[in-house]
Amino acid sequence: MTTRILPAVGDADAARSITTLLSQLPDAEPVAPVADSTQLIDTLARLAAESIDELPEIVVVHERIGPVPALELIREVALRFPAVGVILVTSDAGPGLFSAAMDSGARGLVALPLSYEELVSRVQAVAQWSVGVRRHLGHGGDVFTGAGGRVVTVSGAKGGVGATLTAIQLALAAQASGRGTALVDMDLQSGDVASFLDVQFRRSVVDLASITDISPRVLADAVFRHDSGLALLLAPGEGERGEEVTDRAARQIVSALRSRYEIVVLDCGAQMSGASAAAVEMADTALLLTTPDVVAVRAAKRTVRMWDRLQIRKAEETTVVVNRHTRGTEIQPPLIQKITGTPVAGTAIPAGFKELQGAVDAGRIHELESKSTVKQALWGLAGELGIVKAPEGDRKGGRLRGDRGSVSFRRRREAGG
Repeated sequence: MTTRILPAVGDADAARSITTLLSQLPDAEPVAPVADSTQLIDTLARLAAESIDELPEIVVVHERIGPVPALELIREVALRFPAVGVILVTSDAGPGLFSAAMDSGARGLVALPLSYEELVSRVQAVAQWSVGVRRHLGHGGDVFTGAGGRVVTVSGAKGGVGATLTAIQLALAAQASGRGTALVDMDLQSGDVASFLDVQFRRSVVDLASITDISPRVLADAVFRHDSGLALLLAPGEGERGEEVTDRAARQIVSALRSRYEIVVLDCGAQMSGASAAAVEMADTALLLTTPDVVAVRAAKRTVRMWDRLQIRKAEETTVVVNRHTRGTEIQPPLIQKITGTPVAGTAIPAGFKELQGAVDAGRIHELESKSTVKQALWGLAGELGIVKAPEGDRKGGRLRGDRGSVSFRRRREAGG
């Protein structure tokens, strides 16, 4: 049987060297290498969407792969594509790293410089394991192997610009359209999702921080099922405990949620932590909320530049959303786009303090009336982002399940919103 092997190596010379040696192994078929973690996950997701049989039996991960660290990448591959065996190639083959690699889900470790005999032995063992797993899956094993859900992060340029309200309404729109949706409060020190939805729940995201293998049952124990149908993973009641959620823990939590829900919306607040930075880096769509005033727009520009400097997110991969927009203000979306250097969403959220006040004070923001211009705009934004499922037989819009009104998702040009 031919064993398909996908190398994930950032350095071009190292990729050629590894691919050449792999091609010399008996019954091995190395495929074109991928250069970074994003390309690897995208490639596996595309193949898994076709069939589990299209996935390579083995992925070889070089220790210097980026931007996601090798062990975190291995953990994500093991969680999302359990039929793929991962081998870590590293110059440090000590027991400490070996143990960490196994804990992350690797099936083997090979030391640099590569030895033909060692590589043959490890590849054969992992290939046999992969075949066994696929045989099990072929007999009805209930293991997630798909491309995973879509992750959307909502961050504020500064405090008070409406990130939490936006995150909640986007999640409600996705859930009402028929998509399984999780809403995560990643504003770990001062998150307000629980207050907006009048929820009291002892468990929080912190309860998952120290768990190395988040099983579906463990995840279900930490999640609160809201009346709206949303799965809520809340911020801790004691803000100081937010420090327990490291960037590594955040990656694992987001990966676990992605494997169980079609849409995962994270409220990342306005203060950047290691956890929120990791979430933004992993997101399929990263939104940055601002209001049309000088202070907030300058804050948005600073955030975009900081994300770029820290290699969290490029400006062109961030979408700015303008909240509390009025036609009379001097600062309009085209100017904000020019200042921040980012795309700006075609849907601007109007100012609507009076229509929001009662629902916010009562902690019933999920019961905001359908005639609310703010709700209509936010659900329209959900349609623009493509996180809602179009109603059957109505491609132009229509009534979403669980909502008493109807929302028309206007088609917008992608270029420039």
